[in-house]
Amino acid sequence: MKMHRFKTAPSAILAILLLSLPAHAVEKPANEVAGEARLFTGPDGTTMPYRIFIPNKLEDGKTYPLVLCFHGAKGRGTDNQARGSLAYPVLTSAEMQRKHPAFIVAPQCPLGGKRWVNHNWSDGAYDSKTVAVSDEMTLALSIVDKLVAELPVDRARIYVTGRSMGGFATWDAISRRPDYFAAAVPIAGGGDPQVAEQWKELPIWAFASAGDETCPVAGTRAVVEALKKVGGMIKYTEDPQKSHGQICEAWKEQEGLAEWLFAQHKDQP
Repeated sequence: MKMHRFKTAPSAILAILLLSLPAHAVEKPANEVAGEARLFTGPDGTTMPYRIFIPNKLEDGKTYPLVLCFHGAKGRGTDNQARGSLAYPVLTSAEMQRKHPAFIVAPQCPLGGKRWVNHNWSDGAYDSKTVAVSDEMTLALSIVDKLVAELPVDRARIYVTGRSMGGFATWDAISRRPDYFAAAVPIAGGGDPQVAEQWKELPIWAFASAGDETCPVAGTRAVVEALKKVGGMIKYTEDPQKSHGQICEAWKEQEGLAEWLFAQHKDQP
């Protein structure tokens, strides 16, 4: 009896293999950025790209924390991929969202030498009275205002974090709105020590390194010392030798950082 051999198309074979694999084997690629890319338009028509992650299951009547993530200089552009913000991929991971479901927001600063704070990073601390708020910071904060008005955000749990250029942005954001955030995590940045009194009741966990040649540790030390003098709620982690790039990995390496952040409430620090 003659046997018949059937040929199966390569695409069909691939489909069969994919169906036979466990669910976790066909998840989205590891390098795919979570969340949705959006474009914000200000009252004057100025735009800013931003990325927003919304928890998968929003329960009726429940509110959720929001974390504003400022990227560093390498994140500038228009691709809206949350580049330069290590906090964003960490906080949007499936494991983190299972423990701490939250809205995660990453605005994107444009190219062309633009900065969140119009200040030279190597100069460290600065006076926010003489350094006017940047257009980029204004847009970023306006994005948060829009999201808070539209989404079920817990207004007692709005947080801000950033590294490098974003570290300066974190200090600057709480300078411009000292009563708005429930906690801040500035990494390798610098701020205005003269407004430390305004942050006395604001939980802050700052990171810096004595080995950082890009954003010298003096910029963070000045603010930390000012906060200690006024009895501020400051946690400070300084490394004696890490490079700029290494200290900027705090969101990936610091144990308990997310748990500390999400435990902070404006009405119960």
